[in-house]
Amino acid sequence: MDRTILHCDMNGFYASVELLALPELKGKPVAVCGNPDNRHGIILAKNEEAKAYGVVTAETVWQARKKCPDLILVPPHHDRYRSYSQKINEIYARYTDRVEPFSIDESWLDVSGSLKLFGTGKEIGDTIRETVKKELGLTLSVGVSFNKVLAKMGSEYKKPDATTVINRDNFRKILWPLPVRELFFVGGVTADKLEKAGIKTIGDLAVYNRTLICSMLGKQGAVIHDYANGIDDSPVCLSCERQKIKSVGNGMTFKRDLVGLADIKTAILALSDTVATRLRSYELKCQGVKVDIKDPMFKTISRQKQLSSASNLAEEIGAASLELICKYWRMNEPIRMLTVTGISLVDEGEAEQLSLFVAEQKDREKSETIERTLDAIRKKYGGSAITFGGILKNDIGIELHEMVQEDG
Repeated sequence: MDRTILHCDMNGFYASVELLALPELKGKPVAVCGNPDNRHGIILAKNEEAKAYGVVTAETVWQARKKCPDLILVPPHHDRYRSYSQKINEIYARYTDRVEPFSIDESWLDVSGSLKLFGTGKEIGDTIRETVKKELGLTLSVGVSFNKVLAKMGSEYKKPDATTVINRDNFRKILWPLPVRELFFVGGVTADKLEKAGIKTIGDLAVYNRTLICSMLGKQGAVIHDYANGIDDSPVCLSCERQKIKSVGNGMTFKRDLVGLADIKTAILALSDTVATRLRSYELKCQGVKVDIKDPMFKTISRQKQLSSASNLAEEIGAASLELICKYWRMNEPIRMLTVTGISLVDEGEAEQLSLFVAEQKDREKSETIERTLDAIRKKYGGSAITFGGILKNDIGIELHEMVQEDG
């Protein structure tokens, strides 16, 4: 028997939360960006009025204002977004205990066991939309399907404030005509490779030879070929299971051995970035960092240290990792594999403590804005859409799809 999965996606979440505090701006084009005074700043979110002018997430302020000269810019308030995210997920929990946050404004719900109580998947989706609107003044779009991937595609299909049902009978008709880059898990780089091979639509991918796709993209090819054919059996986690995550790590065996500080810095930058990104997606921070180092003879050492304050910033996780390596490893000895892990995890809300040093706090806020801007760009254009300059054109084999996730 098929499951009934919902994917709930808030509409213009950051901008909508800001407008709750600024009701006088309702009906006007509004966007949230890191620094409204910096024309090179990045748009983090926009409301429907700004969207109507063609303003898009992740473009620069000057590009957005070129499209919409009257665009009103407001700074982000991440504490508010976290607070509303918690309230929204508490509403979801009224309908099922299987609520799995995907980001601060998206969650999957498995309501298979709730149908007798609350009606069909569509009816539950509609009820949730009305409840969130009435209690919080925010809107969302809901996708309803028999697996997580198609539910997410459903929430993207019609916005704002809509419920879309994608079932076994209609998923080909709805999804196969769409551009292949709109398929979940297909980023910009992957989409370019597919399009060069003549695979323009999701339907093209679905009927393409699976072996050839795998030879082109490796394991990722098999995953997205399944997705295009509506195949996904991944479970929606119980709400309590999310709290069981004790660590978030990334490791990599390199194309060649690392030798010297420059190589190590490049590797640490990439590994710390992915760890920090996933910590933020889980709304967690780490109180400590662990580094595992393996040499060409497969000898491994592990070292860890506590941070002065909990963090989910690549800059801070990377600095601690590099400090451990410099302290416990001889720089002239080769490294075959590195793993960086955030340990002693706490919820972001629990970790919020003001620094005694105002300058230090301002620096952290600036770093957080920059890294959350990267999150917004990657969410829209794929994980490989943007990275740090120090990682580009490396010869040690760093590519996002080669990273090994180690969430424990």
